[in-house]
Amino acid sequence: MSAGLFEMRKDPITGWWVATVVDRAFHRDRFARRAGYVEDDGKCQNCAQPGEGVRVRILKDFAFHVVGTEAEARELRGGLGQVTLGQARAAGSWRTIIAPPGEHRPLHAVGNEVIAGLIMGARDAVAAAAKTGQTDYLQVVQNWGIEAGARTNHLCLDLYDLPQVPHRVAEELGGAARFVIREGECPWCRLVRDEVMRRDRLIWVDDASVAFAPWASRSPFEVWIVPRQHEADFAKATDHDVRRTAEAIRNVLGSLSAALDGPPYNLVLHTAPLRERVDATFHWHWEIHPRLREIAGLELGTGLPVNPVSPEDAVEELLDRAGEAAGRSR
Repeated sequence: MSAGLFEMRKDPITGWWVATVVDRAFHRDRFARRAGYVEDDGKCQNCAQPGEGVRVRILKDFAFHVVGTEAEARELRGGLGQVTLGQARAAGSWRTIIAPPGEHRPLHAVGNEVIAGLIMGARDAVAAAAKTGQTDYLQVVQNWGIEAGARTNHLCLDLYDLPQVPHRVAEELGGAARFVIREGECPWCRLVRDEVMRRDRLIWVDDASVAFAPWASRSPFEVWIVPRQHEADFAKATDHDVRRTAEAIRNVLGSLSAALDGPPYNLVLHTAPLRERVDATFHWHWEIHPRLREIAGLELGTGLPVNPVSPEDAVEELLDRAGEAAGRSR
């Protein structure tokens, strides 16, 4: 068996490096992994929420206590005990947009209207958070499967009002600004054009969206879904934009499910910060990160992501499996 050759690849936007294994044959049984069920004794709290259709549930009004550095926290609490809500600045919230009652199927298995309804709810929440102006970023995620951090089997999107811009988004902001200065165009617009031309990492394409495995994928079968139209702020997406994005997400997740037996994953929205104008340099997009393995010592010790499946091999596997599934359905 090959020892595995690490190919160092550089993310064209952030400048971060990834070690990709490129000489080891892909073995599906190492990565196919069905999402684990969340044990809830048959009592789904989201199903019990009043109302029909897609709706919002408030989980915590104030989800974060901002205490700063350890020294600042010690000063707040006088060196003893925990920081109380009265001492620290309470900020942010934790909400969830939940699918209709009884909807425990994976996202790709429901109709486009349900997916679009969830995503429209997220878009409206981003717009409302910007208007309120109390936090810096609204993070939208879906956690599917217990291995991906899910706490419910109910189909939903979680919303976190954060008192800071996430590190990954901040790195993208800085890297994208440098890219625009150097190259004269948005890096995601460049990626959309290049990936459609190359096609070896392309998973889905239509006149609205492009989905591909990024060159410096940080994890096996990582996928980015990027709209063709340049826009930094997801809150400005039209209903038509959302429906087309929902279609792309459904198709990509369907391919991942066929190839990897319905794996656990995190679906993450990257959009412009709530208080910053980055219209020319940022480009909202979705990222899908299947949770297929554990973090090893090299990654923990160095902070260097190690991807045991090259994105080119991952896409080949996805397309082959999707083709086989389509053949069986005829």
